[in-house]
Amino acid sequence: MAKVTRFAVSLEEPLFRQMEQLVRKHHYTNRSEYIRDLVRAKLVEGEWDHEHSDVVATLTIIYDHHAYELSKKLTDLQHDHHKTVLATTHVHLDEHICAEMIMMKGHPHELRRIADLAGRQKGVLHSALSISSTGHGLH
Repeated sequence: MAKVTRFAVSLEEPLFRQMEQLVRKHHYTNRSEYIRDLVRAKLVEGEWDHEHSDVVATLTIIYDHHAYELSKKLTDLQHDHHKTVLATTHVHLDEHICAEMIMMKGHPHELRRIADLAGRQKGVLHSALSISSTGHGLH
C-alpha cells in the first residue's frame, strides 16, 4: 500500500455541511475515502481527454427488439469492432424491450464513435456510455 500523506483542506461552512451530507448519504466511513473517490473520478475524466490513452467503457442500450433488423445492426456493429468489444450481455426486459450492455476497451474517440453509431439506430430508445479506466493511472 502506498504511503499516506495528510493535508488540510479549507471549505466554506455551507460547502463543508453539504460534503458531510454526501459522505453520509453515500455511506463513506470517513471524508478521506470520499475525497479519494472524487480525485479518482477526475483522473478518469482526464484519461478520456487524452485521445490516445486506453480506456474502458460500458455502453447500455435499451431498445425495441421488434424494430426492423435492429438486432442484426447492433450485432454487426459489435463484429465490426471486435478488437474493441470485450463482452456483451443481453437481457429481455419484457416481450418487446431489451437491454444490452457492451463492455469496450480502446481509445476514447473509438468508444464514443461506437456509442454514437449504436445510439442513433432506429428502435434504440435510450443509450448511455459509462466511462471508466483501465486502472493503471489510479494507484
